[in-house]
Amino acid sequence: MTKQRLVIDMDDVMAATAKKFLKDYNHEFGTNLTEEDFRGKSFSEVALPENYAKIHHKVYEKGFFLDIEVMPDAIEVVKALHEKYEVFVVSAATEFPNSLKEKIIWLNEHFPFISWKNTVFCGDKSIVSGDFMIDDHEKNLRSFKGKTLLFDAIHNQKYAEFQRFMNWKEIEKYLM
Repeated sequence: MTKQRLVIDMDDVMAATAKKFLKDYNHEFGTNLTEEDFRGKSFSEVALPENYAKIHHKVYEKGFFLDIEVMPDAIEVVKALHEKYEVFVVSAATEFPNSLKEKIIWLNEHFPFISWKNTVFCGDKSIVSGDFMIDDHEKNLRSFKGKTLLFDAIHNQKYAEFQRFMNWKEIEKYLM
């Protein structure tokens, strides 16, 4: 029997990238913003736009993607999903050239059971096909032909057209 294909995004789905960015923002500007400050708001509604412009460059710097925390329960749930589905990790990583090697290192450290053959770095995820896609950006879900699962993130609070999942345990319950 052929397994169904599950496409999983990295940033803000497997990796807590926004949390790291928020930590860097707070450190740089002496603020104490939390993820809860963003519930129902975009980053630009909470953070000062001029500060955001000053710190956004960090995602282009070497080392940014190496020490990002794993999302809670992601390793255990992705491992279980890996047994049931043909899992592909797909990241629009080419936007951040330094991230390519760093994301491979990060995946090998935290998700060693996912083969390099099942890792796709691209610029436009519309090239990807599968039965299910878990992503935090509506632009990626819109072009996907299979079932879409929106992973909750601080930057996507205003998206209402996709089924939202708050965490990996909800994903597990739905897909297992």
